[in-house]
Amino acid sequence: MNIVVCVKHVPDATADRKFESDNTVDRVGVDGLLSELDEYAVEQALQLREKREGEEIEITALTVGPEKALDAVRKALQMGADKGAHVSDEAIAGSDYLATSLVLAKAIEKLGAEKPVDIVFFGMASTDASGGVVPAMVAERLGLPQVTLASVVETQGDQVRIKRDGDTATEVIGATLPIVLSVTDQSGEARYPSFKGIMAAKKKPVETYSLADLGVEASEVGAGAAYTEVADTTARPPRTAGEIVTDEDGSGAEALAGFLASKKFI
Repeated sequence: MNIVVCVKHVPDATADRKFESDNTVDRVGVDGLLSELDEYAVEQALQLREKREGEEIEITALTVGPEKALDAVRKALQMGADKGAHVSDEAIAGSDYLATSLVLAKAIEKLGAEKPVDIVFFGMASTDASGGVVPAMVAERLGLPQVTLASVVETQGDQVRIKRDGDTATEVIGATLPIVLSVTDQSGEARYPSFKGIMAAKKKPVETYSLADLGVEASEVGAGAAYTEVADTTARPPRTAGEIVTDEDGSGAEALAGFLASKKFI
């Protein structure tokens, strides 16, 4: 079985995030890491391999982005993925969801040239953009069925069954391989890389592709091809001092209720 897990390198949410002069997110001059939601996708791919002991299953971690994006692949390799693939090209900067899905789909096709890809794993969304639409777009481009937002994943032979938890109901959905599959943060706690895994990751192969390697024209990606544009950005205002409600004369509850009502919290 051939599995590809798409992972994204995102700015650290605890650090100061910045924008470039063209209003795109600065992904070079800030600290970044593997998107937490993608860790669940890596975990589910690893669990699938462990449950199907005795089968030959190869897991490839795929990312798109600048040089620092390779850190996301390295983390996946440390967790247990077998090899990595990194699409890096300056023309990709500023790409929207449509262009990103195009690059990912072409990369997946290349990774499946010798042995077709059976499952493409995604996290439910990235922690920077939180769009959650790329799995569906990649599935459409690859001509594959999609089963998304899985909280439980079960496989048997070429059959996959997932549980999807909604606000009012739970669905059980079945599909036949090959598929595109996204998982939620309820699918199982992602493992921490062991020391052995960290050392082993240093010897695992990582392929680097340009747009030319994938047969994608520069005019099809980047900010110039995007269907949306960020017109302006404003820095987050500094945090102001909070308001203290005292209760010296027994009127604290009324003052607190009045404050919450003024802020439209109640």
